[in-house]
This record gives sequence, C-alpha cells and structure tokens, in this order.
Amino acid sequence: MFKGIKAGLASLKAGLARTHNAIMGNVEAAFTGASREEILDQLEESLILADVGVTTASEIVDRLRTVFAGGDPERLRQLLRESVYDILKEVERPLDISARPFVMMVLGVNGVGKTTTIGKLAARFSSEGKTVVLAAGDTFRAAAIEQLELWGNRSNTPVIRQAHGGDPGAVVYDAMKAAAARGTDVLIIDTAGRLHTKTNLMEELKKIRRVASREMPGAPHENLLVLDASLGQNALNQARLFKEAVDVSGIALTKLDGTAKGGIIIAIARELKIPIRYVGIGEGPEDLKPFNARDFCDALI
Repeated sequence: MFKGIKAGLASLKAGLARTHNAIMGNVEAAFTGASREEILDQLEESLILADVGVTTASEIVDRLRTVFAGGDPERLRQLLRESVYDILKEVERPLDISARPFVMMVLGVNGVGKTTTIGKLAARFSSEGKTVVLAAGDTFRAAAIEQLELWGNRSNTPVIRQAHGGDPGAVVYDAMKAAAARGTDVLIIDTAGRLHTKTNLMEELKKIRRVASREMPGAPHENLLVLDASLGQNALNQARLFKEAVDVSGIALTKLDGTAKGGIIIAIARELKIPIRYVGIGEGPEDLKPFNARDFCDALI
C-alpha cells in the first residue's frame, strides 16, 4: 500500500505541482530581459499569491537580496529552497508513539478532511503492524460516524461509537477502556468541528481531554489539528483559533495537491511554530505523508 522512497518523492513533487508553478512559473519567465530587482519583486509577488504571507514573503526576499547577484535561475532556486528549508526544518518533528496506548485526539473544523485523515492514519499505523482503535467522538454528525466506520472496515480497525447525538465524553471513556483492555498500540479520537459554535466546541474538546487524561495520565499524547491547504490564510486563522483554545501539538495539512496556495505551510511554520506531522497530497492512504522538510522543499522549489 505504501510506496518506496523514490516513488514517494515523485508523488510529493506531483502533489505540489500547482504550488510550485504558482511560485516559480512567473519567476523563471522573468529571467528573460529582467533586472535582478524585477526578478526578486516577481518572486515576492508569487510567494504572496501562493499564500506564504506578506511578512514571510518579504523576509525571504530580503534575505535573497543579500546573496543573489542575479543572472542564474538555478542559483536563485537553490537559495530560495534553502531559505524555505530554514523555516520548515524548525517544525519537522515526527510523532513519538512510544506510549501504550498512544492516544491521539484529532481536531479541525468540518470539511477540512479530518475524518479522512483519521482513516488514512489508521491504515498507515496498521500497515506498520500496530493495532489501532478509532473513537467516533463527532457524535453530532451521523455522516462522520458512518464515514469513520467505512475507513475502519478498510483497515480492519474497530470503531467505538454510540448513537448519533450521544455524549462524546462517553464515547472516549468507552474507547479508552477498550484500548487498554485490548492492549492497543494507538487510539485515534475523532472530534466535532462546528466552528460556528466556537465556545461550546472548545469546551467539548477540553472535556474530551479531561476524560482521556483521567483514564490514562498524560493522555491525549497528541492533539493533531487538521487544516485544509486550499483555504490559504483561512487555514492559518483556524490554526490560531485552535491554538488559543487547545494545546495543539501537531498539524496535518491536507489537500495540497488541489491548490496553488500550498505556501500557507510556510506561513504556519513561521508564525505558529507548531510541529507539522503530516502533509496530504492525494486521495489514497499512502498520500498522507510524514512531513520531511528537506523532501518538501525539494519537491516545492
């Protein structure tokens, strides 16, 4: 199911093609007859349009002005790649899932690909030989429960659920008990994402955390926030909101293959400093990839 390193790099490059073209297309064209300053101005504009953000784009280009003499597009590409890598390497921190069970609470507003990301994570962990239990903590949407069960069936992963409209805290309690009794390696908890009821949502997430920690001190070990890259700056705003209310410990950035706004990952890294755990570049389970800053920069630029 999961591809080798070379195939993985090729698929990452293909998945980031739209953002790559958005950043580099006009810049490379500008090398014909343009001055150094015109080329750098075009790069700054392209970075902003790719949702890197005005401040971050300006900082990157200001740094390039000190080292780029002009005339060589490959030299500019190399310098840009290193500038972006210096930002992204600060948020490259793979998950440590040594706790048993390792409890992951997955956060995010409706529509960002949260439940799908959980399903892909379950498939990935299962392919690594780990036992997984899923908790259908988004009890307010019957479709979320059904979708999670579909993913569970695909990876032969049990799903702990209650009836639509039930108490999410009770679901998490049952899931924690089941995971402990079965000697499960990983428990992944789905949560509601009703952003229009911000206060109630955040209180609900805090309650789920309390239930988990009461059953196992230190749980949940990861609060993974799922963001949709195609939302650009709105994804950054969502990250700010969740960071203010909940201890977000990691980010999964989805739908990078369907957008030219993938530069938002750079803005998120620079501003929030939250570890980026996974990037999503397609529909298949293998298309949710552990984040590697060097590979990402090589594919992006």
